[in-house]
Amino acid sequence: VSTGSGNTGGMRPDLRLPPRLTAGDRVAVLSPSFAAPALFPAVHEQAMRRLRTDFGLEPVEYPTTRRLGATPPDRAADLMAAFADPGIAGLLATIGGDDQLTVLPFCDPDLVAAHPKPFAGFSDNTNLLNWLWNLGLASWHGGSTMMHLGRGGGLHPLSAGSLRAALLDGGDLDLAAAATFSEDEVDWADPAALTTFPASGPGPGWLWHQPDHVLTAPTWGGNLEILHMNLAASRWIRPAEDYAGCILLLETSEERPSAEVVFRMLRDFGERGLLAQFPAILVGLAKAALFGDPPDPAARARYRDDQRTAILRALATYNPGAMVVFNVDFGHTDPQYVLPYGGLMTINGPTRRITAHY
Repeated sequence: VSTGSGNTGGMRPDLRLPPRLTAGDRVAVLSPSFAAPALFPAVHEQAMRRLRTDFGLEPVEYPTTRRLGATPPDRAADLMAAFADPGIAGLLATIGGDDQLTVLPFCDPDLVAAHPKPFAGFSDNTNLLNWLWNLGLASWHGGSTMMHLGRGGGLHPLSAGSLRAALLDGGDLDLAAAATFSEDEVDWADPAALTTFPASGPGPGWLWHQPDHVLTAPTWGGNLEILHMNLAASRWIRPAEDYAGCILLLETSEERPSAEVVFRMLRDFGERGLLAQFPAILVGLAKAALFGDPPDPAARARYRDDQRTAILRALATYNPGAMVVFNVDFGHTDPQYVLPYGGLMTINGPTRRITAHY
């Protein structure tokens, strides 16, 4: 549904929303990418306690949840077992990684389509989010347990509130730019990681580009580096017109691709005809530092400014009419909104308002 300008034709039918969870439900906690719980069990166990006490959900681990170096077939087998088990109501990823693309060929689309369940994850889990989208199943971008439930010093209300809305409560949530944010880390091997969180700085606020219309539409996208990997693999990206009218979610990881690399990746999407399909784009607040490097706040701000310039440069060629909101709190910084992936969001340019429909 769209009002005002923007490409809205040709969009694929609405995706099936995942069933809502209720207190007491059993949820699979899986490591479809990197098995971080094997290296940092204390942080993982803190996340599991909070899943029980703060959300009323009972975590169920699988053989590869804490197994370093698990093979892609073994990780896929755990995913399929969780989808097939009628006693499991939903699936949560512990963290991302860098090779989930190799897990997808061992997943059974017919099994998953017959047993739709909510899945939440981000970063390398963009692979699974996109795979589910291709099956017509909506899911949730964000909410990896190690990052947000295991967070030192307690849950962040913004992250926890949107995860609760996604999994349990439903309804509509008006997003707001976080007053403060963090992009630094505490070493999870340090016991202090359980009780402290890196210092926050003032949030940069949202930046709007061409906020001239209102759009309510399904979302697609995720981590740019993983989307580009899927584009290169080709088999997991649909014909360009299948994305027409959707809202593009776009964010970059702790690998901090340069502005030129971001431009080239988006240019590849543009040449494929993909970039032109999205009348609106939400760009996550870019993570500009890793374990305190660089320490200079000005250098971090320049990284974000340069990335924004690169994105607008690509759009000037391939989608000059797009409405874009930069610095939205999702992706690799803290706090993080858990957003619909394939579900609906509304971007109201004239009122500078973003609403997630859970």
